[in-house]
Amino acid sequence: MTWQLLSVIPVWLLSIVGAVVVGLVTPHDDLFTGLSIVLAAAVIVTFVIQLALQRTEGFVVRAMASIGVSVVILAVATGLLALAG
Repeated sequence: MTWQLLSVIPVWLLSIVGAVVVGLVTPHDDLFTGLSIVLAAAVIVTFVIQLALQRTEGFVVRAMASIGVSVVILAVATGLLALAG
């Protein structure tokens, strides 16, 4: 596994864990707010990790992969939670 992939996986895991936690503990009326907060946290964590690496090559691709997959994860979670409610 390359270091580039290792730098984006924590953000994906944060999105999955955040979506599960929001789905379990948040009232149905506040689900979308909770998932928006998880996405905001994913964006912040993405930039913290990528800037901590101090590597300029591939920064945009790594940030795009982190945030893009997080958006997809949270979109799927939103759909599932909307259907379950």
